[in-house]
Amino acid sequence: MATLGQWVEGSRPRTLPAAIAPVVIGTGLAINADSLRVDRAGLALVVALALQVGVNFANDYSDGIRGTDDERVGPVRLVGQNLARPQTVRLTAFIAFGIACLAGLELVLATQVWWLLIIGVACVAAAWLYTGGPQPYGYHGLGEVFVLIFFGIVPVVGTFYVQSETITLAAVIASIGVGALACAVLVTNNLRDLPSDQEVGKYTLAVRLGDHCTRFLYVACIATAAITTILVAASISWLILLALAILLIAPIRLVLGGAFGPALIPALKQTGLLVLFYGLGLGVLIALA
Repeated sequence: MATLGQWVEGSRPRTLPAAIAPVVIGTGLAINADSLRVDRAGLALVVALALQVGVNFANDYSDGIRGTDDERVGPVRLVGQNLARPQTVRLTAFIAFGIACLAGLELVLATQVWWLLIIGVACVAAAWLYTGGPQPYGYHGLGEVFVLIFFGIVPVVGTFYVQSETITLAAVIASIGVGALACAVLVTNNLRDLPSDQEVGKYTLAVRLGDHCTRFLYVACIATAAITTILVAASISWLILLALAILLIAPIRLVLGGAFGPALIPALKQTGLLVLFYGLGLGVLIALA
């Protein structure tokens, strides 16, 4: 039976910055547009965090019952390590998705924008089908595409929209930047798991590209974030570029330096923190501009 600490670790708390950062940026954009709605920003954060926790438990369940988690390195796997019953982990994922749906429904009622329901359904479906269902897209090299959409574009633009009820080019550009960093987190994770994924036939993008090209894909994700930051900073503040450059050094050195397996765990942690600080920094600077 899993302990409380193992359940907490199974929720993958280090991935939560990827949920927080887009909401902070979207809220910063709303403040800049004199459209801040604290209640709606709070609900957007609940949606993002609940979806992130839900997808983490859903992945634990789906990978565990397929046997693709048996030889993994990194955080605890509740199902893969027989620490919890698969049905219990699945129920936990559904509870998290339910919380996200309730908060999302409250946003729909508050804005009276009913097509947001479609976005919400798409978010939950994408979260479950990453490793769940008969043809999980995460097993076919499409994980990074969906991360860019659902951990970048949708949460940033969505958070901004539910407060301002408009969409701007700045919101789209900023969303691509933080989405690219979220992709970098996934790339690092899949690079770490590349050998075990190859053995079990999980064809992530890292498996398809191979070790060498995946390391350069990581740099490409970071470069995309840097380019979008330049576009935003040109009209806001160049200080964020200096902060971003300092934060980039350590994880890039690890990834390009050939770190392998467990040695990539620090890079994963540092990239996750990079997403958080990027979101906080960009969101605050946009709000103050």
